[in-house]
Formats: sequence, structure tokens, C-alpha cells
Amino acid sequence: MKATKQEEIVFFQKYLTVWVILCMAAGVLIGKYLPAIPTFLNQFEYARVSIPMAILIWLMIYPMMMKVNFQSIKNVGKNPKGLFVTWVVNWLIKPFTMYVISSLFFFVLFKAFITPELATEYLAGAVLLGAAPCTAMVFVWSTLTHGSPAYTVVQVATNDLIILVAFVPIVKFLLGVSNVVVPWETLVLSVALFVVIPLAGGMLTRTLIIKKKGSDYFENTFIKKFDGVTTVGLLLTLVLVFAFQGETILRNPLHIILIAVPLILQTFLIFFIAYFAARLLKLPFSISAPAGMIGASNFFELSVAVAIALFGTSSAAALATTVGVLTEVPVMLILVKIANKTQGWFPKEGESSV
Repeated sequence: MKATKQEEIVFFQKYLTVWVILCMAAGVLIGKYLPAIPTFLNQFEYARVSIPMAILIWLMIYPMMMKVNFQSIKNVGKNPKGLFVTWVVNWLIKPFTMYVISSLFFFVLFKAFITPELATEYLAGAVLLGAAPCTAMVFVWSTLTHGSPAYTVVQVATNDLIILVAFVPIVKFLLGVSNVVVPWETLVLSVALFVVIPLAGGMLTRTLIIKKKGSDYFENTFIKKFDGVTTVGLLLTLVLVFAFQGETILRNPLHIILIAVPLILQTFLIFFIAYFAARLLKLPFSISAPAGMIGASNFFELSVAVAIALFGTSSAAALATTVGVLTEVPVMLILVKIANKTQGWFPKEGESSV
């Protein structure tokens, strides 16, 4: 008997970790044996932002943006506790725990393997990641945990506004780098490409389809046509990222592992701080899961761009931010599974005391 489309999607997502590993391997092999492909794609960038990457991120998050009901966005202000969790964890905790954990590993636990000069640059890359909580990819993790589309949009949007004013002072404070120059074009363009444009497009699509065929058709027929698109976009993005970084990975296997250890520990720590804070506040799972995800993952497009601008393309700091990209997806998929298995810890929508 032929499997239905929904059964195929469930099977596809059930073994998502396998597809992720295969895509990572495919990307590395492309970068190694077909370097002309990433070289060609690297030509298409503006203000250090990859246009092919932006297109794939649109593919990932556009279906979720279409689910955003503008009326529900206006109601988010009635439930502010989830936003408070996001702001406090992302800006008062995450950058500083990243600094402490990375310093401990690079300068103390791994000092036999890493010179002080390399440790300093690796720390710089880690701090750049810690000071830039995630934007676009959060929509993917939110979708996989059935998060509230409207609330996730507001969490991300307010985070982006805070990045504009807090990123540079935090990096300067933690690194003591008085001449930190952030490429503002990169910052603003990233926010526009990865949040504003897909959100506007998704809401416009929703409005036009509902106006033409009604909300029942939109919710039960039209939106279901995009099932699985987010996952496909994620896998294609992985192939592209690993193709771009294939040579770097193969040249530095040991140091990539050493850098990955503190970054992974930091990711789990921040997720559980936000996740348990949300549980203590009795927030619904649809708000709690994205709140944990947004701090755990990183705005890697910005971090990599700033590391390259400050230290150079082949620098140790740029390598550290790249490792952040490499470890993020597998680790976040683990956190998605943990969240989905523990959603019974949280009240259902409408039962919370927010």
C-alpha cells in the first residue's frame, strides 16, 4: 500500500538526524572534491551576507511565517513573561557564561593542546557567538516543537532590536577590544533578509489566500502543501554550509573537537536555564520551547561576518565561529527531541498563568 504524503513527512522527520549527518558529509565532500561549486556560490554575497544562504533560509522559515496571525501578534503583550525569559537569558546570562566556560576550557583544561595566542582568538570567536543569540533558525526549531508562530516572531524581533544596541558593548566589555568595528550593513541586512522580508511575505500570502478562498481552505489545504518544506530547506542549508567550510574542517579536525566541547556545553546550559525558568513561570510549551531554543542557538551569520572583519578569513576566531555553525544543528535537534518528550511538564495553551 502506497504511503500517504503525511506518512512520508513523518518518516522523513523521524530520521532527521540521519539526513542531517548525510547532508553534512555531502557538504564536506563537495567542498573537498568539487571546490568550484562553493567558489561560484561565494560570488553571490552582499555586505558579507550569502545570498544563496538567504534564499535557503527563506525556504526554511517562509511556511512558518504564513502561519502567523497578525491578531495573535497584537495579543503577545498580554503574555510578557516569555519575552522576559528570552531577554534575561539572552543578554544578562548567555554572553557571560560563554566567556567563563570558553576561558576555562581554552586556557586551563586544553592548555596542553592550544597555545595562549590561539586560545585568545578561540575565546574571541566564542564570545562573538555568545553575544549574538539566534534569529532565523529559531523559526525552524520552533516549528519542530510546534511553537507559537506569533510569539516566536515577537521573541525574535525584539531580540534583533536588542542586538542593534547591545552586541558591540558586550563584545568590547568581554574581550577588551577597544577597536571593535561591527559591519552595520551586515547586521541590518541580516535582520531584513532573515526576519523582516519572509515575515512580510508570509503575512501577505496569508492575507491574500484567506481573502480569496477563506480561512478554512488556508488552514486545512493551502498551508499543508508546504509540509516538509522547512526540513528540506534545513538540509540544503547544511549541505551549503559544510561545502563552504569543507577544507577548514578537514585541515583542523582536532581543534574543531576542542572548540566544539565548550560550545556544546554552553548550548545545553543556556537551553535548560531558559527552559526551566519558563517551567517555573508556568508558561505553555508553545512559548517555553522557542524561549529555550532562541538562546541556545546563535546568530551565526553575524558572528562569522564580524570574526572575519575583525580577525581575517583564515583566523582562529573565524574558525571558532565556524565550529559554532557546524555543531549547532545536531545539538539543536537533540534539544528539540528533549523538548518534545518533556512537553508534559508545561500547561497547555490557555492554562498558563502568564
